[in-house]
Amino acid sequence: MSVGAMTVVAESPQSSAASEQAAGATWSRNRARFARPVLGLLLPVTAAVAWEFIVRMGWSSGRLVPPPSVVFQTFADLWRTGDLQRDTIVTLGRVAAGFGFGVAAATIVGAAAGYSPLIRRLLDPTLQALRAIPSIAWIPLFILWLGIFETSKITLIAVGVFFPVYLGLMGAIQSVDRKLVEVGHAFRLTGVEMVYRILLPAVLPAYVISLRSGLGLGWMFVVAAEFMGASEGLGYLLIDGQQLGKPAEIVAAIVAFAIIGKVTDWMIALAAAPFLRWEDVVRRD
Repeated sequence: MSVGAMTVVAESPQSSAASEQAAGATWSRNRARFARPVLGLLLPVTAAVAWEFIVRMGWSSGRLVPPPSVVFQTFADLWRTGDLQRDTIVTLGRVAAGFGFGVAAATIVGAAAGYSPLIRRLLDPTLQALRAIPSIAWIPLFILWLGIFETSKITLIAVGVFFPVYLGLMGAIQSVDRKLVEVGHAFRLTGVEMVYRILLPAVLPAYVISLRSGLGLGWMFVVAAEFMGASEGLGYLLIDGQQLGKPAEIVAAIVAFAIIGKVTDWMIALAAAPFLRWEDVVRRD
C-alpha cells in the first residue's frame, strides 16, 4: 500500500467525525432557530385554546370577550368584504409616514444634543417637558392647526415616535467610552472616520432599540390619531365596533394591531442585524 493511500485511510475517520460534528452543529442551530418562534407562540396559543374551551363548555357566554373561533370568523368576514385589507393599508401608511418624519427629526436633534453640551442645555429641558404631555392632549391643537385630515394624524404619530428615538440616541452618544475617542485621535482619524469607525458602531445598538421603542409608540399613537374623524384604518374599526356593539370586531382590530406591530418590529431587527454582527463576535471572544 502506498504512503498516500495509508494517509487517506488514516485521515478518513477524522474527516468523517468532523463532518458529523458540523452536521450536528448545523442541525442544532436550525432547531434553535425554529424553536424560538414556537416558544414565543406558546403563551398566546394556550390562552386562546383555554378561552375557546371555556366558552364551548358553557362556563362563559363569550358575549363581551368572544372566543377565538368568533374572532377568526370576523377576520374572514372583514377579509371577504375587503375592509380588513383597506384599513390595514391605510393604517400602515400613516404609521410609516409618521415614523419616517419622527425618526428623521429625532435623529438630527438627538445627535446634536448628544454631541454638543450647549445644544443639550438649550433644547433638552423643553423637550422633556413636551414629552410629558399625553398624546390625547395634542389632538385638539392639531385639529385646530392642521385640520382633521392626514396631516394632523401623521404629525401626531411623528410626535409619539420622536421622543424615544431622541432620548435613545442622545443617551447613546453621551455614553460612548471616551477612551475609544482618544484611540481614534491617537490613530489620527478624520472626523468622518471617527464617526464611521468608532461612534457609529458604539451608538448603533442603542439606536436600534430606540427605533423599536419609537415604532411601538407610533402604533399606540396611530389609534389616537385615527380617533380624529377617521373613516378608514384599524383605529376606525375599533370605534365602529364600539358604536355598533361588536366586541368581536374590536378584538379582531386589536389582534391585527398586535400582529402587524410585531411584524414591523421584527423587520427593523432583521434590517439592523447585518450591522450588529460584530456584537456576536465580541461575545464569542
